Order: sequence, then structure tokens, then C-alpha cells
Amino acid sequence: MKKHEIAAMNEKELVERITELEDRLADINFYKVIEQPQNPMVFRNSRREIARMKTRLHQLQAAAPQQG
Repeated sequence: MKKHEIAAMNEKELVERITELEDRLADINFYKVIEQPQNPMVFRNSRREIARMKTRLHQLQAAAPQQG
């Protein structure tokens, strides 16, 4: 997911997507024990995408009290 796509999301969408990605990452980690993944970069990319979304969510939440 690109930065501009993340920037266009609202808080509710971000929270839903973060939850979805964290569940997917947990599944990937579970299956990693059984057999090696075909693309090991999936771990790094998933963690980075979650971090980007959490950063954007934090920015939105920090800006909300200042506006209201």
C-alpha cells in the first residue's frame, strides 16, 4: 500500500486494516514454524505497512483534539 493511499484513509479504515494485517502477520509467523515461506520479504513488508498505518493513525488522533 502506498503512502498516499494510507493518507487517504480515515481512522476507522486504518484501525480495521491494521487489525487485518496484524492477524495476517500472526498467521504468517505460525506457518513459518511449519515451513519456510516462499517470499521471506513478506514479514518485513507487513511490519512496515503496519507501522506506517499506526503512524498515520497517531497523526490523525493527535490532530483531532486541536481541531475540536
